[in-house]
Amino acid sequence: MYTEITREIEVTVEPIYLEDQSAPDEGHFVWAYRVRIQNRGGETVQLLNRYWRITDAQGRIQEVRGAGVVGEQPVLHPGEAFEYTSGTPLRTSSGFMVGSYEMESESGESFDIAIPAFSLDSPHDEALLH
Repeated sequence: MYTEITREIEVTVEPIYLEDQSAPDEGHFVWAYRVRIQNRGGETVQLLNRYWRITDAQGRIQEVRGAGVVGEQPVLHPGEAFEYTSGTPLRTSSGFMVGSYEMESESGESFDIAIPAFSLDSPHDEALLH
């Protein structure tokens, strides 16, 4: 699990390699990731937009921007949490993701919160000793 807290909004991510949707011999590796966004602050906020930077093991970068997450723009009152699952494919057996959510406070202030960088590792990676 990977966790980051920005302005009392906690984002936790758990990546899961999907063996049944991957085809390693064809250079196709798929991960799901579960995200939990919890409002630990005292003000109601709404998630407006998302930004992801996905990097594979060869350094290829894909950027994804869009409204909300999984078709929703959740409102989080103090103490509330929102969870969703999404996924991403890569052409390599490992990589990583990092990003941010654009939030809006009930007073109309727009601000970004960090999504922690997390590793996408498959059982097809070679073990590296350091």
